[in-house]
Order: sequence, then structure tokens, then C-alpha cells
Amino acid sequence: MKEDLTLVVLAAGMGSRFGGLKQIEPVGPNGEFIIDYSIYDAIKAGFTKVVFIIKEENYEVFKNTIGSRVEDKIKVFYAFQKNSDVPDTVKIPSERVKPLGTAHAIYAARDIINEKFAIINADDFYGRDGYMKAAEFLRSASMLEYGNIAYEVGNTLTENGAVKRGVIFDEDGYLVKMVESSIQKVDGKVIASPLSKEPSFEIPENQTVSMNLFCFTPKIFEYLKNNIEDFFINNDDILNCEWLIPNVAVESAKANGTKMRIVKTNSKYYGMTYREDLEDLKKGIQNEINNGVYNSNLWG
Repeated sequence: MKEDLTLVVLAAGMGSRFGGLKQIEPVGPNGEFIIDYSIYDAIKAGFTKVVFIIKEENYEVFKNTIGSRVEDKIKVFYAFQKNSDVPDTVKIPSERVKPLGTAHAIYAARDIINEKFAIINADDFYGRDGYMKAAEFLRSASMLEYGNIAYEVGNTLTENGAVKRGVIFDEDGYLVKMVESSIQKVDGKVIASPLSKEPSFEIPENQTVSMNLFCFTPKIFEYLKNNIEDFFINNDDILNCEWLIPNVAVESAKANGTKMRIVKTNSKYYGMTYREDLEDLKKGIQNEINNGVYNSNLWG
């Protein structure tokens, strides 16, 4: 019997006024959201459980708007990301409203995930092959191996401006370092400008980059529990700092003696960084429908 595989959907950034947010703007011909295609692709790849990380105050509207569409097709769980969900020694100012970061979002699901899992952003379209590669990796990986489903940067760019990507440098298929960068095509060249303010550099269009589609084992929760206190207590900008998955993925792999395998996909990735990206996404989905990947009425 195949082991359960869980998909964790980071959606705590979504507000209650869904109709005005880009994450749940209809992109399919029957009002489907990006998240519908994500769950559909995950089911096709063999994922058997989905955990939505949301704000508690959005539970009813999220369940009625999204959860109800898929709860008869895959096991559905919810975890609430709260700024109060920190060790007693950590004091988050009451005036801080925004969530504490994507790594903290995973931390919120620590009591309901006991199996290998992959994470995605709710507002990104990753493509079928990305989920297939994630499921294949999770089934074959040891408990001491994490994974990153890496995209060719040329398959992730938009003509509408710069985008943030993690430029991957690997050796023998395993991560050596990741450089979080702002990336844009300029005069036919792909230029990466590190967010750390180091000098910009040119990369080829087939350079692998991270889109935050990470694959983890439950071992990651040990690192999160052991390091959440230090991260927030030692941070000088408690009002704005964010505990982020890319940093935790790299740091926890080192701390746990775990390797991060780089798994390449040829999927086309669509984000919603700019309002103008919406039309490209809709065209991309329509092309997939025309090619028989999706039904015109996805859940029909």
C-alpha cells in the first residue's frame, strides 16, 4: 500500500474579501481558482491529504469557497497560523498584524502532519509535472532527505517586471547554496540581483531556481520547534521580520545532517506578481485544456 502524501497549501495571506484578492481571482472558464488546479494536479500525482494553512477568522469563508469543492475528493485538514502561536518567551507586539512568515506557517501544522509532505503557495500555478516530481521524490526519499522541485528560470519569468526567485547552485544533484534574488530579463539577458545587495550576475535561461515547492519529512518539525524561539528573540525587527521557508530549508538540512536534493521539472510556472500576469495565466490554462490536461469544467 502506498504511503500517504500530504500537500500543504500556504494560504494565511488570503483575506476574507476573496473577490478582491489576486489569489482567488477566477482563472478557469468555470470560475476555477489557481488553488483548484493545484489540488487537482496533486490528486493526479497521488497526494492523499491536503492541509490548508489559513487565518482562523477566515475559516468559514475559506471552507465554503474552496474547501467544499475538494473535501469529497481528498482528505482535507485546516491549520490556523496565529501570531500568538509562539513559545511563551517570545513576545510579538500586538500592533503586528501580518503573519510571521512561511516557516511559521509550517510550524502551525506540526500537530496534524506525521507523514512526508510538499508545500506550495496558494497563489502560484506550478504545473502538473511539478506535482508528479514531488510525489515521486517523496515516495523514494529517505527520512534524512529533503527536496526542492526546481524550475528553469526561463519558465518562470514574466514580461511585466522583476520577480523574486531563489537561484540554485547544486553539486551532484544536491543543494550547495541558494541565492534569493530579484530576476528580470534585460536586453535579452537574464539578470539576477541578490536581495543581499551583492553584485548582480547573469544566468542562463535553463538555470534552476526555487519556487518554494519544497518536499519535507516530519523531521523538519524538530528543527522548527528547536529554533523558533531563537529566531524571534534574536531578531531586531520584530514588527517586520519573517521566518521564511527557504532559509529554514537550507539551515535545517545542515543542522539535521539532511541533504536537499534538487529535482528538476519542465513545468511552466505562472505567478501573480503583477496584475498583467493574469491574462498570461488564463491563456496558459486554456492551452492545457485544449491539450487535454484539464477538463473545461475542472470538477464537473
